[in-house]
Amino acid sequence: MSQRSKGASYENLARQYLEQAGLTFSAANVSVRGGEIDLIMRDGHTWVFVEVRYRRSASFGDAASSVTYQKQQRLLHTAAVWLARRGASFDTSSCRFDVLAITGGLLEWIPNAFNADSPVF
Repeated sequence: MSQRSKGASYENLARQYLEQAGLTFSAANVSVRGGEIDLIMRDGHTWVFVEVRYRRSASFGDAASSVTYQKQQRLLHTAAVWLARRGASFDTSSCRFDVLAITGGLLEWIPNAFNADSPVF
């Protein structure tokens, strides 16, 4: 299985998990210059930008710990551009950044893992 298809399968698993939790799918693999967001969901009136991470084991840290400060900055940038293209911003829209981390067979959903005011996870 290629890295791309493996990533797509974990993103699909994450999407199904979040939909079962009550979120509504909006978009996947949204790319802008400087970043990409794996999933964009809605939780009521809140935009949820989801980073999906997978690690086979926790030998070198779990999947959640791989969401570095630099990655958070790219996600914040991508979300800001995506919102701006819709005439919105962080100031005018309710938003949050979730991480769905899969380490081995353990799935961990971290709602509001970071935000624009405190992007250190």
